[in-house]
Amino acid sequence: MTSVMWFRRDLRVSDNKALYHASKEDDLILLFQVNPAQFITGSPSHQAFFASVAHFQQELAKTARLQIMFGDPMECLQQLKEAVPTWDKVFFNRDETGYGASRDAAAQQFFDEQQIEVHAFHDSYLHSAEEVKKSPTEYYKIFTPYYKKWREEIKEMPLKVTLKPENIRKESIFPKYEEQFAELVRDVPSLDNGEQAANARLASFIKEDLADYNKARDFPELDKTSHLSRYLRTGEISIRTIWQMLQQTEATEGRATFEKELCWRDFYNMIYVSFPNQKNEPIQENYRYIEWENNRVFFKRWQEGQTGFPLVDAAMRQLKETGWMHNRLRMITASFLTKDLLIDWRFGEKYFQQMLIDYDPASNIGGWQWAASTGTDAVPYFRIFNPTTQSEKFDPTGKFIRTYVKELANIPDKFIHQPEKMSKTEQKEHGIIIGKDYPLPIVDHKERRKLAIARYEFSKEHYRGNI
Repeated sequence: MTSVMWFRRDLRVSDNKALYHASKEDDLILLFQVNPAQFITGSPSHQAFFASVAHFQQELAKTARLQIMFGDPMECLQQLKEAVPTWDKVFFNRDETGYGASRDAAAQQFFDEQQIEVHAFHDSYLHSAEEVKKSPTEYYKIFTPYYKKWREEIKEMPLKVTLKPENIRKESIFPKYEEQFAELVRDVPSLDNGEQAANARLASFIKEDLADYNKARDFPELDKTSHLSRYLRTGEISIRTIWQMLQQTEATEGRATFEKELCWRDFYNMIYVSFPNQKNEPIQENYRYIEWENNRVFFKRWQEGQTGFPLVDAAMRQLKETGWMHNRLRMITASFLTKDLLIDWRFGEKYFQQMLIDYDPASNIGGWQWAASTGTDAVPYFRIFNPTTQSEKFDPTGKFIRTYVKELANIPDKFIHQPEKMSKTEQKEHGIIIGKDYPLPIVDHKERRKLAIARYEFSKEHYRGNI
């Protein structure tokens, strides 16, 4: 009889729960199924994910074969069953949210009909959504009590996986699909992919940046964040491996702060399970009546990093150039879009989905709803980031700004956060004309802050039936 290991966002051999169990089977097919319906064709997010899949395929090719299928998941499973009638077991790591959850539900029905034995596991988080709850029937809505209980829960240890090449199917079952996949990834750039790169990144972070992570993580010019998010997105490193490595280090404030960030990741996954429509609906119903302006010109200026607020512009250009953005800057740019420009947070969330090479639906949606004050345990609507004071605090010398906003490279530090305050003479002296070479601020923050608060308060009153 034949077993199938179905890879998704777990592109590794080490500490892969489903693969650990599947590797004990005598006749094993390693499968990755490509669904074009999920593509954001040509986007950095799309390119980054398939760069990881291609690298994983190449690494496995040294001892085994990753079978590729292309098309609708259920149609692919049906084709595989027809091609391999002896298929009677399937192993995979389960998705709890979004598209993955609905796909798994449909697949479960197919497996039941075909009498294929299912072995499904929770692998992507330290704790699944069902493991840390307020009660058996109630999810947490506030992070702090969730975190306290999360800390008490025992974390699983990594599993040692040993593949037996002699038990893995080597011949290509569907050559045409492998050709399609080869064409898909032909021009995908290499991004330092794979398990080895992920583990090297983890080791470097722990050695160089973990101890003072609590202090340094907010300053984009220092670049002291872990950069592990894109490897967690693809599963090129396991969350349990990261946790175990952390426990082997000295207990510092930096380590504790980073561990709390891992808890936020679990928390947002749990929130997505408890609010499955949160990608399209505000979690807090009283903010479903906000009168968004959705100015398309302003949205384009935000995307292009042409708002006239230097730190916002530097962050958006970093995203466009690298497919990644520093976490502090994600909060600042999201606040600016929703509160200063009064553009619906869903526009920003979808843009980040397209652009981020570390896009994780639960964390990205959760972060946007937090910034827009529409989510669970979100920033209060009246606490609005001032983009200028944030710039002065977290990029005091303007080093990060100058890295991405090249036209501001030569202006003095005292003007780097508000270049429009330079006199005409000073502008000429430093070789830049504000309003021509770099834009004037597209909005007045103080005025927009007042307007945003009024819009949120109106929405609350409308929800209560007072308007």
